[in-house]
Formats: sequence, structure tokens, C-alpha cells
Amino acid sequence: MGGGAVAGITTELLSDDRYAEVGGGQRVIRQNSRMLKVTLGPDVLARQGSMVAFQGAIDFDYEGSGSVGKFMKKALTGEGVPLMRCSGQGELFLAEHGNQVHVLHLAGAGLTVNGRNVLAFEPSLEWDVERVQGAGMVSGGLFNTRLQGHGWVAITSNGDPVVLRTDQPTYADPDAAIAWSSNLQTSLNRTVKAKALVGRGSGEAFQLAFAGQGIVVVQPAEGNVPPHSHGG
Repeated sequence: MGGGAVAGITTELLSDDRYAEVGGGQRVIRQNSRMLKVTLGPDVLARQGSMVAFQGAIDFDYEGSGSVGKFMKKALTGEGVPLMRCSGQGELFLAEHGNQVHVLHLAGAGLTVNGRNVLAFEPSLEWDVERVQGAGMVSGGLFNTRLQGHGWVAITSNGDPVVLRTDQPTYADPDAAIAWSSNLQTSLNRTVKAKALVGRGSGEAFQLAFAGQGIVVVQPAEGNVPPHSHGG
């Protein structure tokens, strides 16, 4: 294959621009569909263990919950994000299990995200663990991470997601809905008929219902959820 040699190595990995580091000087950009590139100067909060590479002088420190209340909610619910603070100068590359990466920019808005789908975000965003309104205590309760303010957040999805605009009644499996506008009203929609066929990700015959103006991001897989029985 063509392409220049580097340190005596010639390969299509050098000649194909798909594998070259993306430039442009942007603060945050997708290196590719499964990897995030963050140019440090200001700090960034990232999921612990998500660093796959970095260049420059970057330090990594444990980031606590920031408050006793938030810590307790994370401990009791199991929801929340194990975070590290990344600081210094250089380029940071983040990924999580080869999942798709997507960047959302919040302009004073709120975004509710399943904690396991949070990859990184700006420290300027406020975050907390909240119960999904209207879900009650089904399946032990549904808790997600809410981010609010001005800044960007990177989330992951297991496969290519669909983004639904809630301009009509919208429903999603609780394990497939990975993020939505926090201003949306949520409730539980129980499926009476054919309950063995509906809600397969959660093993329950219910869906999250969304009302209001906003978006819902739905991934094609339900995460690491054991399949339920169709018997009985």
C-alpha cells in the first residue's frame, strides 16, 4: 500500500485518513464513531477506566460525589457514574467497550442519562442521581443521572441509536432508553396484552412513556440484562 513511512514502518494504517488523529483544534470531537477525543486545558470529568490513550501531560484523579446526599443516593441505588478528573495539557482519547460515542451540547438544558451510558462531561455541568418520575418502585425503582447547565456531555450507545422527537405519544423499553430531555414528563405504561412479547429488555411488561417537547435517545440493545422467561 502507498503512504509515507514512519520510523521504518509502512502500512495502510498510515496512508488511510480514517486512522489518522482528527485535528481542527476543537475542544471535544469524535475521533471516530467509537472513540472520543478531548483537548485538555480546562478539566474534564470522565468515566473511570475509559482512557485508552493520551498525549501530553495529563493527570488523573478520583472524583468524589461532591455531597453526602449524592454519595448516599449512589450507594443506595447503584446508579451514578464512577468518575475521574482529567487535568493538564494534551489530547485525551476515551472509549467504553467499543460502544458508539455521541456528543450532546447543553445550552442551559437538562439531560437525563442512564449512568452506564455516561462517558464524559464538562465539570461546569451540574449532575445528580434522580428517580425517574412516574416509574414508582417497579423493578426496585428506576434511577438515572441528570446533567444540567451549559456544556457538553458524551454518551455511549450499544449500536446505532434512534433519536425520537416527542411530538406524539412516545414509549421505550426502560433499558433501551439511554437518554432524554429532562423536561419531559415520564410515566409507566403497563402492557396488559401479549406481555410476554413486550418489554423484553426489562423482563417486565411495561414501558416508559414520555410527554412534552424534547428528545429520547433509544439504543437497539437493552444492555446486560438477562432474558426473561416466556413460560407461565
